[in-house]
Amino acid sequence: MKSLVGKIAVVAGGTRGAGRAIAVSLGEAGATVYVTGRSVHGSLSDIGRSETIDETAEMIQARGGTAFPVRVDHTVESEVVALFERVKQEQGRLDILVNDIWGGESLVDWTKPFWEHSLANGLLVQERAIRTHMVTSYYAAQLMVETKQGLILEITDGVSYDYRGNLYYSLAKISNIHLAQAMATDLRPHGVTALSLTPGFLRSEEMLEHFGVTEANWQEGAKKDPNFIASETPYYIGRAVVALAGDPNVFEKTGGSYSTWGLSEVYDFTDLDGTRPHWGRHYAEHVQKE
Repeated sequence: MKSLVGKIAVVAGGTRGAGRAIAVSLGEAGATVYVTGRSVHGSLSDIGRSETIDETAEMIQARGGTAFPVRVDHTVESEVVALFERVKQEQGRLDILVNDIWGGESLVDWTKPFWEHSLANGLLVQERAIRTHMVTSYYAAQLMVETKQGLILEITDGVSYDYRGNLYYSLAKISNIHLAQAMATDLRPHGVTALSLTPGFLRSEEMLEHFGVTEANWQEGAKKDPNFIASETPYYIGRAVVALAGDPNVFEKTGGSYSTWGLSEVYDFTDLDGTRPHWGRHYAEHVQKE
């Protein structure tokens, strides 16, 4: 269903994982999607993976959608400014911003307490995962306030302020939740919605490789980690974003912190295989009791 025809979206950090699936899902639903990231054909980022924003745009176009891959390093303010100037010039408006910039894959050492962890890497996580979101939202919000409408989504990990196993990782992910909450307050008089959204255990490209499986036989990964059996594809959160973006009453949710599994019960969507993975329930029943 083309529920988002006429909507203009920017997916910041749409190279792979949740960002890619969100961009593809929005495009499939009819939105015009600007996909940003640092990895393009012939020039990859320091993450060291092969996925590019060009591939994401091609996936959208193959599904009949409209997409524009725009190389943006969101740590460089001038590049973010140029992005939104282009969106304004070409489209005249912005309806949806998805902040999914991360880039901390190789920077977090889960085995060390914060005082033994690389401080440089820990601070770089904040640069990539908090500052980029702030800069991107700063310029996106200006376009939305002009038209007194819009949706800003902070993609994070978790719905609470609980510690997530590493100080630098926790600070980044909790900050994303609070950014949404704080932006929502400032944007409320202007009719713009801001909220945070988390997936559960995500079967990203990198995670599938980590477990040595493919999407076709992903259940085999549970032999290495039994919690993997409760994982979800990146398209589960993609469908959650489409549901939120298509909800005429989404403003009622502004400032809140939401999950894929929770929203699937509100909006009645499923993962690609027709199931409704519920990481929250699995975590409470299995992980917390370990």
